[in-house]
Amino acid sequence: MATGIEAQLLDLVGIFIIAAAVGVFVAKVGRFPYTIALLLAGLAASVLGVHPGIPISHDLILFVLLPPLLFEGAVNTELERFRENLLPILALAGVGLVVSIAVLGYVGTTAFDFPLLVALLFAAMILPTDPVSVLALFKELGAPDRLSVLVEGESLINDGLGVVLFMTLLELVQESQQTGFTASDLLTPGRLGSVALEILVVSGGGLVVGLVAGYAVYRVMYNLDEHMTETVLAIVLAYGSFLVAEHYLGVSGVIAVVVAGLFVGDRAAENAMSPQTKITVFNTLETGAFLANTFIFLMIGITTPIDVLVEHAALIALAIPLVLLARALAVYPICAALNRLVDRDIPFAYQHVLVWGGLHASIPVALVLGLPAGTPYREELRALVFGVAAFSLVVQGLTMGRVLDRLGVVTRTDAQRLYELLTGRKRAVEDALDAAESLRRRGELPASVYRDFSDEYEAEEAALEDAIDELLQTNPEIRREQQLTGERRILKQEKSAVMDVMREGIVSDDVGEQLLEEVNLKLNRVRDGETTVGSDEEGFEEFWRERADDLGLDVPDRGED
Repeated sequence: MATGIEAQLLDLVGIFIIAAAVGVFVAKVGRFPYTIALLLAGLAASVLGVHPGIPISHDLILFVLLPPLLFEGAVNTELERFRENLLPILALAGVGLVVSIAVLGYVGTTAFDFPLLVALLFAAMILPTDPVSVLALFKELGAPDRLSVLVEGESLINDGLGVVLFMTLLELVQESQQTGFTASDLLTPGRLGSVALEILVVSGGGLVVGLVAGYAVYRVMYNLDEHMTETVLAIVLAYGSFLVAEHYLGVSGVIAVVVAGLFVGDRAAENAMSPQTKITVFNTLETGAFLANTFIFLMIGITTPIDVLVEHAALIALAIPLVLLARALAVYPICAALNRLVDRDIPFAYQHVLVWGGLHASIPVALVLGLPAGTPYREELRALVFGVAAFSLVVQGLTMGRVLDRLGVVTRTDAQRLYELLTGRKRAVEDALDAAESLRRRGELPASVYRDFSDEYEAEEAALEDAIDELLQTNPEIRREQQLTGERRILKQEKSAVMDVMREGIVSDDVGEQLLEEVNLKLNRVRDGETTVGSDEEGFEEFWRERADDLGLDVPDRGED
């Protein structure tokens, strides 16, 4: 009989066999969220009494499975769009989380008959959001980019803040248990001030660790061109930033790994990774996140205490609408206030999605599994977290597609889908031509065979270019969107080039600052939806033309010979 590591490996293989079967089912059925299917399969296994020997624990989720998930999500978040929506993201993830915790904690004292500190502890555990299933559905259905950024950005930030608030409240619960003090004794203005200061220190410390670690790895990648080594560095950064912050410095590891991921995903991907390195690193991170998600959601289902849920069904049924209410009371007022402050409103349709799409899964389960044995109401808290998480993932997750359709927020048209198809195929044809040319140069492809390949693919490439041109002519909104996206990417490369010549001493700092100011002005105009590239006349008057004119140089205008 297998024992020790061998037994755990057998259990792990069994888990992934179930996951593979679920994957086949999802592939056949289509438009069914993979993570939710895993959870349902796990629940079925739990009902049937299947319990693998690998226990899912607080430390396993928080230290092993969560870092690659957070890092991959941050790396793939477009920092430009994140910055554009930073105020709404911070308001929802910071103020919104605190407000919803306060509301649910206050109401929970009556609804659940918990002491205030225990009710607040439950709120801090359950309210951090998990966007994995929703974002996968967004991508499949073609939901607007801004909505995706709001959902993912809020989740990345409030996960970190939620963990910090949970640890602070857990300390207060333990102190209350030891001393007999009530919430009114402990939550004095002075204590609240010290708690707020501690949260700022822990969060700010995580931010600093993430920036320092991300910059250090970025500098190594910048002077390196070896895709396997850079992949290892990305994995080291994901776990290293988390462990240094959480284990050694006592600050937020979640915030550290998110910040490091955002930094590397923006700076390193643009300036320090070759195309081959980018493909290798991002594919590896995506695979790691997929495996972590697979394990987490399946094991959440398998380890869900069905008997405990049945015992506390009435409490769970009460908690579900209260969690949604607390979420709504944070989202709608904050969005109403934000719409008075920001240029781009958050539509009501988006607000509804933010409320219903605020799923709760890995973070709440990790936190409740980490409750010490002597925590008051521990069994009730465990039942509530698992019950609300199961409802959130299954009911809210499975109905998100219908909600998006009813609200009319799915905006990817048939023309946009066709554009993606044509550009994707064109990219594949170009890479195929490059591969054929490389094989010919190395003597691995005979000249006559190469001509057959190149004639076929070049003809297809020309046909694709004609189709894309015609599509853009008949759909000017797609052309404008692609123009602004391309312009933004080109300007970021232009900014990177200016910074390089400044570092190399080719231009002085004062001249370099003028050049950077000009690029930043262009970027600001592009962010506002205004192109700097005119078709018939100068779209942007560069500073250098004015300086050259001051010195009497005869510089032709754009388009002149």
